[in-house]
Amino acid sequence: MADGVKQKRARAADPAGSTLTMSDIARLAKVSKPTVSRVLNGSPLVTAETRDRVLEVARANGYAVNRNAQKLRQSRANTVTVVLDFGSHRAGAIGDPFIFELLAGVSEALSIRDQDLLLSPPGLSDARGFQDLYRARATDGFIILGQGTRHVLLTSLAKAGLPLVVWGAVDPGGPYCAVGSDNLAGGRLAGERFLARGAKRWLFVGNIDHAEIDLRFKGLQQAARDSGQDIVIDHLAIDSMAYALTFQRAADYIRDHARPDAVFAFSDTAAMAVIGAFRAAGHQTPQDYALVGYNNIPPAAHFTPGITTIEQETGIAGAILVEKLMQLIDGTRPKSVMLPTRLIVRDT
Repeated sequence: MADGVKQKRARAADPAGSTLTMSDIARLAKVSKPTVSRVLNGSPLVTAETRDRVLEVARANGYAVNRNAQKLRQSRANTVTVVLDFGSHRAGAIGDPFIFELLAGVSEALSIRDQDLLLSPPGLSDARGFQDLYRARATDGFIILGQGTRHVLLTSLAKAGLPLVVWGAVDPGGPYCAVGSDNLAGGRLAGERFLARGAKRWLFVGNIDHAEIDLRFKGLQQAARDSGQDIVIDHLAIDSMAYALTFQRAADYIRDHARPDAVFAFSDTAAMAVIGAFRAAGHQTPQDYALVGYNNIPPAAHFTPGITTIEQETGIAGAILVEKLMQLIDGTRPKSVMLPTRLIVRDT
């Protein structure tokens, strides 16, 4: 090996030495600097032999691509911003495992595409925060995990041309692309479960200001109407999705109201809170009432008693959300997708 190459490698490995440049890689690989740039940017305009030689030289000399500088040279940031629905949880603390299952799926799908993930930076509480981040080329688009009560905001962003895809209620004619489960069918499945149990006094727990949760409530009501039976449905509104608040509201409800013989909770976490609060008042499931949760998070199967729930296909949701956003970024208009739901019967 030539002395010059030995010295260059030693300098690259020495943190105190000079930083190896693209020009150095070009000289060592005996190619032009533009060729090195094309290889490191994944361009198809180089042969496999040249690409392998350049990458081998780069690896051997500890060369690392400066991704921030690379992004400035490119038209895209290769970064997607994922925005969680912090506003629907007390003090902005999200404790429901379901949202993190979705986040994991999105993260994996972005990783496969070699895209960076920017998680809910400060300032994304209004349209200007979204627009500033996008116009600064810090992100190529947004994946919103949790529609919540932000329909008006999301509509304004979509109309302003920001690429965004939302996990939430699916409206085929809506102003933005959404991916979500068939919430209406999920509500009907819960109602049919209660009818099969012979329950007559039902309680729905959830904030129907959220489009997804409202559809679940409507599905429950639809099942009751279609049965032709004399079914009473009460509604316990929950301002926050936090476990502690749901527990307290459920405890207040069971103290002040007639005891239901069926409960449909907006999530499995909420179902756990209801079970705990009702148990403390001597009202037990499944002995005294049927219960159905939503999401089929892993703890639902191992909770005591095991929670009957509505399952959403979250295993593929992350990949679909990313695919739809990439279509938007590429200039196409992807259609919304509604994923199927199914009833998972357990002890409650």
